Amino acid sequence: MLYEEIIKNVKLAGGMINNTAASESEIYNKEGFSNFVTDYDKKVQDFLVRKMKELLPDAAFLAEENEIQQSLGKGDCFIIDPIDGTTNFIFDYKNSCISLGLAKRGEMVFGVVYNPYTEELYTAEKGHGAYRNGNRIHCSTKGLEENIAAFGCARYNSDDTDLIFDFAKCLYLHSLGVRNGGSSAIDLCRVASGSNGIYVELLLQPWDYAAASLIINEAGGKITQIDGSKIFLDKPCSILAGGSICWEESLELWKSLI
Repeated sequence: MLYEEIIKNVKLAGGMINNTAASESEIYNKEGFSNFVTDYDKKVQDFLVRKMKELLPDAAFLAEENEIQQSLGKGDCFIIDPIDGTTNFIFDYKNSCISLGLAKRGEMVFGVVYNPYTEELYTAEKGHGAYRNGNRIHCSTKGLEENIAAFGCARYNSDDTDLIFDFAKCLYLHSLGVRNGGSSAIDLCRVASGSNGIYVELLLQPWDYAAASLIINEAGGKITQIDGSKIFLDKPCSILAGGSICWEESLELWKSLI
């Protein structure tokens, strides 16, 4: 019942951005070049925080906007990105999503990622598999040469621009092609569904990947930092996620690159 209520409210939040034009929203700059936030990021987050507090009054929150960054603690903690792909939203790319994960005692137990434009709903409960619109999904079991590689590179994180594009070129030369969708949560979920064989980004915040990390794990994939170490849920880190063979091959390519 709890997870059904979470999904219902995430879908309602999706309707808030699907039924509006970004041009109707005030756009603000956050720290860093091309790092945007809109009124709708804040409205969606306020809505979700309010609704989640109704479901679990004692839960903590890690959320992107309004500096809601509480400790994961030893209980329940919601990790929320109200609009992942804000620049896509501003420019009407229709490739943005709501990402909401629930951690218990520091481990992910439930995740939902919803693209309201395509009505793709990715969900996972720990130990119960991963799903897209109710259908079981699995990561690719093939290697890079039979898969698409995806990567992310936020314009406001430009310190490692050469490195990420060098790696993207390396992946391009060893795969069927590369993609950059502008929403890390969606691209990670495409790893879970087998549409992407691998996804890599050199710096992401927990709300960008928390929900998708469980979806990937439950789909039989691997998600780690780019050096193969464990990801964090309470601070930013790099991400390397894929089906097991793609992940292993990509990790070796990364080691050869650096």
